[in-house]
Amino acid sequence: MTRAAKRRAWYPWRMTDPNCIFCKIVAGEIQAEKVYEDDTYLAFLDIRPLSPGHTLIIPKAHERWVWDVADLGGYFGVARKIAKALQKISGTDEVHMKVVGEEIPHAHVWVYPASDKAHGKKSDLPANAAALRAALA
Repeated sequence: MTRAAKRRAWYPWRMTDPNCIFCKIVAGEIQAEKVYEDDTYLAFLDIRPLSPGHTLIIPKAHERWVWDVADLGGYFGVARKIAKALQKISGTDEVHMKVVGEEIPHAHVWVYPASDKAHGKKSDLPANAAALRAALA
């Protein structure tokens, strides 16, 4: 394990970028429709959803790329939980995941049901977040 990875493991809350919108969401400075949170990861609804329940999953520690996340297995484990919950609430088993990083320089993945098969209104973020949180409980 590299020195930087060890530091992140012990002090993830110190690894932030004051100009990063996702770091501000983690810090509570910007509101988001949070659907899942643990000590390491946060999942919230995308404000420009492709389909109902379109979720972004981020590490709480600022990492530029998904490939820089120390526990990639744990990260994708959270993505699996979200995908299974989306299957329950969207009316389809077809759930997509996309690794992205072009727009926001903070590691994140998208998990979302197929837009042509999902039930619900994609713009109703509060209702979608409530349904997703209930499915995760």
